[in-house]
Amino acid sequence: MVLTIHHLRVSTSERVIWLCEELGIPYELKSYDRSPLLAPPELKNLHPQGSAPVIQDGDLILAETSACVEYIAQKHGGGKLFLPPSHPNYADFLYWFHYSNGTLTPTVLRSMILKFAGVDSSNPTVQMSADRREKCLKCLNDRLKDNTWLAGDEFTAADVMTVFPLTTGRYFTQFSLAKYPNLVKYLGRVGERDAYKRAMEKGDPGLGLALGAESPTKPLV
Repeated sequence: MVLTIHHLRVSTSERVIWLCEELGIPYELKSYDRSPLLAPPELKNLHPQGSAPVIQDGDLILAETSACVEYIAQKHGGGKLFLPPSHPNYADFLYWFHYSNGTLTPTVLRSMILKFAGVDSSNPTVQMSADRREKCLKCLNDRLKDNTWLAGDEFTAADVMTVFPLTTGRYFTQFSLAKYPNLVKYLGRVGERDAYKRAMEKGDPGLGLALGAESPTKPLV
């Protein structure tokens, strides 16, 4: 039975599609439009979490991006794009793999929620959130000064996990990367990957790739 990816358009589930394209793993893609902003009922009903991504593999139904990514890479990809404990960059890989959902994405999401709530930019909470986001971006920029990819010279699942809040995520909350040239160059390398281009065209056809220093000029919300 072919792996099924349930993808909410313009969402973090693009990462699961990208992973499968990188690994050459066959999959069936079922895409859903937002209704009006969050997942529609037919996607929410697949899993108690009620959000994307959701994957189906036989009788298994699994949610949570990092769990889906690790499951697919280990179960169907022979562990590719995951560094083993014996690898000299294993700790770096482990840190950056978890950094996205543990630190970066929640920080960007907080800024988005404050924007949706109409909180004034002069509010201390908004400023604190922005300061934390800039700290995240600086950490990434510093890491990429002497490294091609986050775990070193080798492209890994840590990169797959990290890109969304820096790119498509900026359709929801706008921020500039102009102060972080290493990060901008990194996104340029991402944009050169055929698997990334295929994944984005399949998951969100026609969506402009937000790989430059500035956010998309026409945000979705």
